[in-house]
Amino acid sequence: MSSLFGNITAPLNNQYFTAGTGGEGLFLFISNLFKLAAVVGGLYLIVQLILAGFQYISANGDIKKTEMAWNQIWQSLLGLVIIAGAFILAGIIGRLTGINILTPTIYGPSTSN
Repeated sequence: MSSLFGNITAPLNNQYFTAGTGGEGLFLFISNLFKLAAVVGGLYLIVQLILAGFQYISANGDIKKTEMAWNQIWQSLLGLVIIAGAFILAGIIGRLTGINILTPTIYGPSTSN
């Protein structure tokens, strides 16, 4: 008789499922959190730009509403520049120092005797 939920197989052996050397899992987790924050920030940017566009269209010549819509567009684009700038800065630091911040490699004690 087979299991109620079917067969469960172990995930492939790659960097997303195994931490490798001791302590590397924490750095991979933090790296993935930074990437998740960038994706969430990008999605939020898209929503804000769409809402600002609707606000601009529905302003009907009202200077206050038009100004508010442009402020929202400007702040959304500034947020995009900050998010992209953080990743560019991390890449530049990684190139200059050899320390890859976004996908770190942690060297620990050797497991061979």
